[in-house]
Amino acid sequence: MIECGELVAYCNNLLESTAFQDYCPNGLQVEGRRDIRRVITGVTASQAMIEAAIEAQADMLLVHHGYFWRGEAAPVTGLKQRRIRALLEHDINLVAYHLPLDAHIRYGNNVQLAELMGWRVTGGLEVNNPRSIGLQGELEEELSGEQLARELETRLRRKPMFIAGHDRPVKRLAWCTGGAQGYIEKAVALGVDAFITGEVSEQTFHIARECGIHFYAAGHHATERYGVQALGEHLAEHFSLEHRFIDIDNPV
Repeated sequence: MIECGELVAYCNNLLESTAFQDYCPNGLQVEGRRDIRRVITGVTASQAMIEAAIEAQADMLLVHHGYFWRGEAAPVTGLKQRRIRALLEHDINLVAYHLPLDAHIRYGNNVQLAELMGWRVTGGLEVNNPRSIGLQGELEEELSGEQLARELETRLRRKPMFIAGHDRPVKRLAWCTGGAQGYIEKAVALGVDAFITGEVSEQTFHIARECGIHFYAAGHHATERYGVQALGEHLAEHFSLEHRFIDIDNPV
């Protein structure tokens, strides 16, 4: 057992949360009970995720996508009211880390995706940024574009959208989990063979074809399952807590 404030302070320090200019507050977003014994982790604090945490008798719900995003309406009404009311009624703490959990060198979404896929990390996608959100690396063996698509489908359990940009084999690649299709030109500048992210936009097709780079939209949710799991497992081991990851599947 550990006090919520102590656990959140540990996470804030571990993830260097104050070093990021983010789109939402990182750390404790909704306050619940003081003592933490059981932590439930998930990707997004949706109503279904909250209901699963309630059923699991969670003291803390730790997610990648929490609340209070920049530009959203401020009133606590409708969907937002129902979610927050459920958390407060069951005294569950909601803790969320967005960019800090993407970028962390051990528990981040991007490094965890590399571990899952067996990619060797060679540096950041943003080469002059020590806290680069995305990464670059190499495959152990060259693959065709279609073979890499099949590997992503097998390991992420979701068929990616694959846009072929050339006919060379893939050896060097860059990636950024989630909705980072706008980073494709950063990958082009690195000279890699392929760029992997979660989502795709209309213009992505033309950039990939015209710049000669393979592009894969492997799913926002599918690429971001792994950081929060790794962080939850670390906290459970470090503080002798109960931890369970609950996957509320999302095809996007």
